[in-house]
Amino acid sequence: MSETVCRLIGEASKGGIVAVCDHASNRVPEGIELGVSAATMEKHIAWDIGAAGVCERLARRHGIPALLSDISRLVIDMHREEESDALIPINSDGILIPGNIGANREARLKEYHRPYHEALEAWFDAVEPGLILSIHSFTPELESKPDEERPWEIGLLYNEDDRAAQHAIRLFGELGVTVGDNEPYSGKQLNATMNRHAEAKGRPYCAIEIRNDLISTETGQARWAAIIADVAGRVKLALDTFE
Repeated sequence: MSETVCRLIGEASKGGIVAVCDHASNRVPEGIELGVSAATMEKHIAWDIGAAGVCERLARRHGIPALLSDISRLVIDMHREEESDALIPINSDGILIPGNIGANREARLKEYHRPYHEALEAWFDAVEPGLILSIHSFTPELESKPDEERPWEIGLLYNEDDRAAQHAIRLFGELGVTVGDNEPYSGKQLNATMNRHAEAKGRPYCAIEIRNDLISTETGQARWAAIIADVAGRVKLALDTFE
C-alpha cells in the first residue's frame, strides 16, 4: 500500500467491520500549488473536518480498522469517478482554486486517485468485510448557501443498496439522533466510492455523514465514534441475522 496516498490504522479480521475515509486529509503534495490561502486549506472544502479523528478512534478504541486518504480533495477528490467534472475542482463552494485551472488530470489520476482505489480494492478483497463504514462530515451551512438549513446531526447515504442504511437510520433514531435519510445530499447522485467498492461487489455498507461542528473537538470525535461503533455492531448483527 502506498504511504503517499493513504494510511491504514488497525488490523482487520475477515468478515468484520471496517471504515474508510475519502476526505481525511488536507495535505497537498510537494510540487502542487493550488493558489489558495492557508485559511482556505483548513475549511471543509479541503477535507472533511473531524472525520479522520472519528476514524482513528473507531480503529484504536473500538476495533474497527480504517483506511484513510492522505491527499486533500482540492488536489483530487477520491470520492468522484475518474470522468467527473468535479474530480479536480476549479471552484468549490464559491471559492476559486486557481492552481487547478489546466491541471494535468491524467498525472493526478495516476499518482493519487488510482493508487488509493487500488489500495481499497486490495484491502477489501483480502478482508472480505461484513460491513463497510464510509465516514464523511458536512458543514452546518454552505458558504455559498448560508440560509439553507442543515439540521441533521448525522446522515445515511445510499444508492441502490439500502439494507444496512435502513437499519442504521432506525437505530440512530432510537438513540435520539436527528438522522438524515439520504440527506444532506443524496447517495443516488454522489456515492462514488461505495458504488465502486461496495454496491458493485454486493458488500453491505453505511455511508455516514456527520455534521462537522459535532466532531470538531477530540471529545466530539470520541463521542460519535462510540455511537457509530455501537450502531455499526448492531447493524451487522441485524444483517447476519436476517440474511
